[in-house]
Amino acid sequence: MATWKIDPAHSEIEFKVKHLMITNVTGHFAQFDATVTAANDDFSDATISFEADVNSISTKNAQRDEHLKSPDFFDAPNHPKLTFTSTGVEKKDADTFVLKGDLTIRGVTKPVALDVEYSGITIDPYGQTKAGFELTGKINRKDFGLSWSATTEAGGLVVSDEVRLIAAVQIIKQA
Repeated sequence: MATWKIDPAHSEIEFKVKHLMITNVTGHFAQFDATVTAANDDFSDATISFEADVNSISTKNAQRDEHLKSPDFFDAPNHPKLTFTSTGVEKKDADTFVLKGDLTIRGVTKPVALDVEYSGITIDPYGQTKAGFELTGKINRKDFGLSWSATTEAGGLVVSDEVRLIAAVQIIKQA
């Protein structure tokens, strides 16, 4: 059984949400941690635990970030972390998986499925074994109690309910 830790310097945890239904706002979490354990070299039996610090959220707009941390959205004072715990890995082919697990945001836990593309494994210049993955998925923010809403004068939504999740992850094999 091998244990891997996420490499935060070479990983990005992002989300995209439609604003005014015409453009995307991209946000990311700057502070996060993850552990992967797997006996198989192809990660087909991997178990994954992940957490992100809600207070590290950034959308390149301080006022919006504070709103996202407020009770209208993530309610960071009462729910400082969002977490994901895997429940299974479905291998589609050599480089493609579906990762299933429980996502917890604001104290609400729901099952999610993420598409995973395995980028491969390599040894870095420092002798560390690393593996890379791209993960994508969609959630409905209202399922997790992120229910703030507003409409434009024309009656359109300011923020869509659908949130796209995108993660580029590099993990380091632990000695």
